[in-house]
Order: sequence, then C-alpha cells, then structure tokens
Amino acid sequence: MPEDSGKLTEKIGIYGKDSQFIIDKLIVSTSPDTPKPSGIRQKLPPTGAKKFVGREKELAQLHQFLQHNQQVVIAAISGMGGVGKTELALQYAIQHQASYAGGICWCGVKSENVGSQIVQFARHLGLNPPQDLDLSEQLNHCWLRWHEGEVLLVLDDVSEYSQIKPYLPSASRFKVLLTSRQSFGASIKQLPLDVLQPDAALDLLRSLIGDERVNEELSQAESLCAWLGYLPLGLELVGRYLVRKQDLSLADMWQKLENKRLEESALKKHKKDEDMTAVHKSVFAAFELSWKELADDDKQLGCLLSLFASAPIPWELVKLCLPEVDAEELEEIRDDSLLTLHLLQRQAKGVYQMHPLLREFFQYQLIELNQAEELKHSFCQVMVTVAQEIPEDPTLKLITVISLAMPHVAEVAKNLTVYLCDEDLAVLFTGLGRFYEGQGFYSQAEKFYEQCRVTVEKRFATEHPYLATILSNLGSIYYTQGRYTEAEPLHQKVLEMRRKLFGKEHADVADSLNNLALLSTAQGKYAEAETLYNQALDMRRKCLGEEHIDVTDSLNNLALLYDTQGRYQKAEKLFLQALEMRKRLLGTKHPRVATSLNNLASCYHSQERYEEAENKYQQSLQLSQELLGEKHYDVAIALNNLAEIYAIQRKYEEAKPLFTKALEIQKHIFGEVHPDVATVLNNIASLSEDLGNIKEAEILYKQVLEMRKQLLGETHFDVAISLNNLAKFYYSQNRYQEAEPLYINALEILKPLLGPDHPVTTKVQSNWEELKSAMKISSGNV
Repeated sequence: MPEDSGKLTEKIGIYGKDSQFIIDKLIVSTSPDTPKPSGIRQKLPPTGAKKFVGREKELAQLHQFLQHNQQVVIAAISGMGGVGKTELALQYAIQHQASYAGGICWCGVKSENVGSQIVQFARHLGLNPPQDLDLSEQLNHCWLRWHEGEVLLVLDDVSEYSQIKPYLPSASRFKVLLTSRQSFGASIKQLPLDVLQPDAALDLLRSLIGDERVNEELSQAESLCAWLGYLPLGLELVGRYLVRKQDLSLADMWQKLENKRLEESALKKHKKDEDMTAVHKSVFAAFELSWKELADDDKQLGCLLSLFASAPIPWELVKLCLPEVDAEELEEIRDDSLLTLHLLQRQAKGVYQMHPLLREFFQYQLIELNQAEELKHSFCQVMVTVAQEIPEDPTLKLITVISLAMPHVAEVAKNLTVYLCDEDLAVLFTGLGRFYEGQGFYSQAEKFYEQCRVTVEKRFATEHPYLATILSNLGSIYYTQGRYTEAEPLHQKVLEMRRKLFGKEHADVADSLNNLALLSTAQGKYAEAETLYNQALDMRRKCLGEEHIDVTDSLNNLALLYDTQGRYQKAEKLFLQALEMRKRLLGTKHPRVATSLNNLASCYHSQERYEEAENKYQQSLQLSQELLGEKHYDVAIALNNLAEIYAIQRKYEEAKPLFTKALEIQKHIFGEVHPDVATVLNNIASLSEDLGNIKEAEILYKQVLEMRKQLLGETHFDVAISLNNLAKFYYSQNRYQEAEPLYINALEILKPLLGPDHPVTTKVQSNWEELKSAMKISSGNV
C-alpha cells in the first residue's frame, strides 16, 4: 500500500443531549479499495442515569483490560440481573470514545442475530459486503476492510459464549466487551461486578430524589439502601418511584417494601421509566430470567438456601439439610448452576451467601415448590441440632466454630417456630441465649429469652416446664445485669411453678432455690441466702448425687457467701472442694475451673494472703483469656481482682492498666451504670488516691456511691462500703466534718446486715473511732 494513498482525519464521538452516542465525523480509510463511510449516525442504548456513581474503580480496570487483552467479559460475582452490567458497559463506551477511532458497535444479543447487527453497523460506516455472500463471509469482508483505529464491540446480555463466538473478530485492534449473567472460562478476562458500596448506594439515591429529602431521613435512607441490598436496579426503581410520590416518606417507603416485598409496585417499572438503561420490567423479572434456566434440582437447592438468614452460609449446614443428596452432586448443582448464573456468591472457603433480594425471590418461588414443607422441617431440625450443642459456658473456640451458624438458628426463632416441636422450641431459644450470654451480650440473650417466653405462652398452658425454664433464664439475665427487682418476682414465680409441676424435691426446684439465694446475696440478705443455698445444696445432692456439676455450683455459691461474711475457713474449704470436683468433672481447662480459681484467690485476698491470692488470680486470668477471649465478662473480673492485689502491694504501675482494661470491658458489656462497673470505678478511685490524684479520686468515690444507691438501694452492703471509702478519703484530707456522717451511715447499714462482730463492721467501727480521736485532737479537747 503506498504511504500517501489516503488522508487520515479524526473521528469524534459525541454524547448528545438526547443520550445518544453519535458518529459525527468518520475516519477516511487508508485503503483505496474501501468505500467512504456514509456518515449515518450510530446510537448506543439510552442511559437514564442522572449520576453514575460507585464504579470508578471498575471503569479503570475495564479500560486496562481492554487495552491489554483481546477479549474481556463483565461478570457479576453477586450474579443477579440488575447489578448494573449494561450501565457500566454503556458508561465505559461513552467515557472512552476517543480510544476507539475505528468505532463502537453495540449489539443486544437477545434482540437480534449478532452477526447481522455487526454487518448492519458496518454498512453505516460505508463497508458494503456483497449481498450474495453468506453472513460469515460478509463478516470476514468487513473485518478485513474495517477503518483504521481500535474498535470496541459491545455484546450485551450474553447467555452462552457459543452463541457469539462465530461472529467475533480475531485482530487485536478489535476489543470485545461482553456483559452476562454467566461465568465464562479462564481464557476470557473477567471483571467481577458486585453491588454498590453503602456510600455509593446512598449517593445514587441522592441523585434520584435529591440531597434534602435524603438528609431529612438519613437513617431511613441508609436502611432503605440496605434493604435493597445496594442493588442498582432496585435503588433506581425505588428512587424513581419516590420522585413520583413526593409526599411519601422514606420510612413509609421502607415499610411498604417490608409488607409487600418483591411485589411492591416501587420495584416495578413505571411507564415514565422508559429512559432507564435496564430493560427489565421489575427486579422480579430480572431474577426470573435466571430462574427459567435452572433445572428442578437447581431450583430446590436455591429455595433451600433462601430459608437461611441473609448472612454467610457454611456449606456443611446445607449438606446436613439434604442428607439424602450425594455431597458431590450437591456441589455440582452449586458450582455449575447457582454460582455460574451468579445466583449465589462464594464468600470464603466453604462459605456462601445469597443476595437479600435474590433470597426474597427464591422464597417467593418456594411457595410453589412441592418439597417446600420438607425443606423447612429439615432446615429447622439442623438448626435445633446446632443450638443443642451450645453449653452453659461456651468457650471462645466453640463460639468461633458455631458463630457463622447462629444467624441461621436465629432465623428459625424469628420466622419458623411453627415447624418446631415442643421440646425443640425450648432447645433452640436456650441455645441462642447461651451463645450470647456466654459472650456477655446480655441484651441480645434477653431478647431471645423474651421472644421464647411469648412463643411458649402462646403454645402451652401458662404453667409448663418449658415456660419455667425460659422464665428462669430471663430472671438470670436480669440478675447478671444488676436488675434485681425485675429478677426476683420471676424467680419466685418459677419456684412456685416448679414445685407445682415436679413436687418439692426436684433438681429444677433446687435450681430455683439457688437463683433466689444469689439474689438475696446481691441484696445483702445474707441469712436468707444461707438458708436457700443450703436447701439447694442438700436437694441437688439428693436428686443428682455427690459428683454433679450443679453440686459444685452450690458449693461455690455458699462459699462466696461465707467469704462475704468473713467466715474464711469455711469458705476456703468449700472453694477447694468445688475446684477439685470441677477439675474431675470438666477437666482442668474449663471456664468454671477458672471461676473457682478466682474465687479461691478472693478468699486468700480477704485473709491478706496476698502472694497466694496473686498466684491464683493470675492462673484464673490466663485460663479465662485462653478459653473466653480478651473481652469476656469473666476476664474483666479477673483483671480487676489481680489489679486490686497489685494495688494493695503498691505495684501501681502494674495495677493501673489492668483496672483500665477491666473497666473498658465492663462498660462495653453493661453500659455506664452497673454494679460491676461501680466496683471497678471504686478501685480506680482508690488507686488515684494512692497516686496523689486527689480531685479525680473524690469525683470517682462520689460517682460510685450514687451509682450504688441508684442500683442497689440505700441500705445495701456495697453502699456501706462506698460510704466508708468516701469517709476515709475525707479523713485523709482532714475534712472531718464531712467524713463523720458517712461513717455513721455505713455502720447503720452494716450492723443489722452483718452484725457488730463481722470483720467489715469492726473495721468501719475502728475507722470511725480513729476519726473521733482525730477530731478531738483537732479541736483541742484531748
């Protein structure tokens, strides 16, 4: 070809006002054999997007792929229709017009034969293949004579690669971009397209309905985006609906979606939405295209997966739900159908997840499935089995293993209790409660226990063993949170119910007596608590035998009471007995063994045997951290107690970080106001005083006193301790007039509570006598 046989001019692509891509000027071929283009304009599909958000990274990646690879496919990991594959391809074509001087050819694969569309576009460019050639020959004619410059060929919505392969060019200057709901082979470079990030989804909603409307109901807007799973099609449909419904609040829109789900009219195209890039008439219709490609077994698996919560799904649980299906066959259905069509997303090894709107779609299809009831029963039974494996003291290792399963157990509790038999109902909710209670998430545990109470009361008569169990669990949660006035009537009710159901001598009756004893101890009713503890211990020995874990609980609790009363020899004997029994029954590495070590250390602490106490506290802390993790309630207790020992021995630099960490854990679990939070704050106040931080110490002592009065009442043991501590602080600052009434008040509480000869009472009495002597000296009346 002669070097100067043709003149090269520029081809410019303009994105016009009517959202059309127009070929305004065309390349004049360097080949004298190629006719000049006719100049007829070529149109891309219209885009209704006012603002294209959240895809900057993907646009850059796509351009890099196309510049370095001959072929590329956009495939969404999430896989469903409506994720924005077509819009991304369109925006890419619009933004990179200048990169493709040879033209941009857009073919809708579903609408017409791809080869015919390419030939038609070539004719617009002035390439006129002979009419007597077949389609394949006409294409070859065009490829060989195509105008110079890189060419972008976009094939939208490809179902099978084989259907477009015969029409693809082979020269490297032709860049082929596919959009598809399918995954293709490794030979094609793929760009995974997921749903939008939350911020980008909110930006898309803003572009549709305006900043003011979003800002007025920001939290509702965020919830709306989350409900839609950040799916662009869903967001655009709902946004356009809201534009038409100016008086509809976002909260009401969210409620409409909650009520009607995928049937909500906001998720369907309106006649005014014809400018949208997406061709689907609704979100449902977008998903239905993939549904129609599934075999019966594929549909069954998809419907089963929709029963799981909208959370990552361990594949082992799926296999347990379909025990009669061969495991390899199940994996083939998953990999070759659901993953290939992007109806399921792989999150990690052995873990998968379904998009929330796809989950809604499959649940809708489940209604018509013949195996629906069978699938629901199987799913529920597997979740009951998971719940059944959760002990009262779950370790961190166990929690880690079962944590992925718990949202799905909760899903049964929320929506499928009708498929549970009576016994399984209590098992499921108890397992959920133990899981969250064992981690210190008491509000979540309470929520499930309360839900179980309501469910059980609807199903059974008011006096039923399962109801007694749930009320007992609920009362224990109240006790743990320091809500003693709420816990006591529940435990009293359960005791009466169990005596009526089982008689006066029964292990469950002993459990109720023990719970009431714990409450009495916490409320400073020590004589009452001792009687109840002894009754519970005798009954447990009689009903369960000497070597039973519940017997160790009774021994431990009675020992704690003796320790509080200053009866240290009796306390130490029972603590040691409980510790050795727990080691025999549970092994040396168990949370209850850690608790026994802590309690024994506390007894040594009370007797000023600090070296022994420090050793046991360290053992308890190490074991608790190993078994329960760094942020568990028991770890906070161990940290506080060890810090106390350090502080007593003037090891302040070792004590301070432990107190701080203990307080952080306690506040995280209980909030700002709780008896255990008050205890740690009291100890920090004492440390501050020892370190000379006088102002800080006074503020904390006062804060603890008021918190304890608020939580425990004016006459509680802990309130007396706080009165004594604040009085002692004032005494050290020579503020005698402020200290004296506090000592008097403390003794008024302690004498009737513990008696005048209790070590704590005598210590406070001694402090007061010391104050009175100092006041005499100060006034000159010695």
